Amino acid sequence: MSAPVMVGAADMAGTRRMLRVVDVLGEMFVDLAAGRTRSPARTVVEHGDRRVLLVSPAVWEQRAVGSVKVTTLTPDNPVRGLPLIHGIVALTDLETGQITALLDGAELTAVRTGAVAALATRWCTPDDADDLGVIGAGVQARALFRAVTAVRPIRTVRVHSRTRAGAEKFADWIRDTAPRPVRVTVCGTAREAVTDAAIICTATSTDDATPVVEADWVTPGAHVNVIGGTHPDAVELAPALLADAVTVVEDRTAALDGAGEIRAALADGLIKAEDLHELGSLVSGAVDVAGRTTVLRTVGMAIEDTAAAVALFEERRTAERGSGGPTAVAPTEEGVPDGHA
Repeated sequence: MSAPVMVGAADMAGTRRMLRVVDVLGEMFVDLAAGRTRSPARTVVEHGDRRVLLVSPAVWEQRAVGSVKVTTLTPDNPVRGLPLIHGIVALTDLETGQITALLDGAELTAVRTGAVAALATRWCTPDDADDLGVIGAGVQARALFRAVTAVRPIRTVRVHSRTRAGAEKFADWIRDTAPRPVRVTVCGTAREAVTDAAIICTATSTDDATPVVEADWVTPGAHVNVIGGTHPDAVELAPALLADAVTVVEDRTAALDGAGEIRAALADGLIKAEDLHELGSLVSGAVDVAGRTTVLRTVGMAIEDTAAAVALFEERRTAERGSGGPTAVAPTEEGVPDGHA
């Protein structure tokens, strides 16, 4: 039996790989909406002081692949100089039962979460949308920037974060890594960052029910990717916006369980469960968003790891065939929002 291919952070970088992940996620979400995948709830084992072990399995039968992600969250790690999150994803060939690849779990989570937002952005915004507002400045905010700029020609970015220093550091990173020249502005308030933006991304670690972004700050016709929050009742975007927006979710049941904005909007009578549109329906063309304000609210699902893993594994194998040998495995960056672990 051949050893599994090791896929590290270096093997997940670059626009080509990101676009490949976005494309494969699109295929997967169509199958998910049609009931052709299996993505059970993850197993969560709490131990010690806020330490958590998570196990997340999923099967994508149309591609004959499955995956299991093992993730640890250790709050004391940053003071040790270690990442908050460690993880690994095992990709499995369902025909033979072989473990075909082992992937850096923290980096894969960041990549696939950004790619889900990019997929919605591709379907919900004009091709020339070029103005981005980002709330948050951590690893996932970076992943969102990489993903959105892969599908849209972003030229202006406004950033707001809890601390000015964090926002400035993120802005410098954008200037250094952007695929095209961009004008980056660090904003003193969240309102300043999102007003008039065509695309808005929120990626905070809020645990509060007080919105980070108010509904009337969002320009009609804008698209909002909401991916942060640390528990099922945390709110980044004011639920009032969902009353008039086209609200897109990965899976309706998962969103009802884990998306604070949706739970609050339902409780307040602003929307009904049937108002939620699954990403698979959006990708298949069954949802008309023309001229509408749109919101993607993600909670993270194990099947997304499966789809992203198979896309990156295929890219890795293609690269190896072209170069005649394996490439190096690089270390990963730390941390993703808890809801997406």
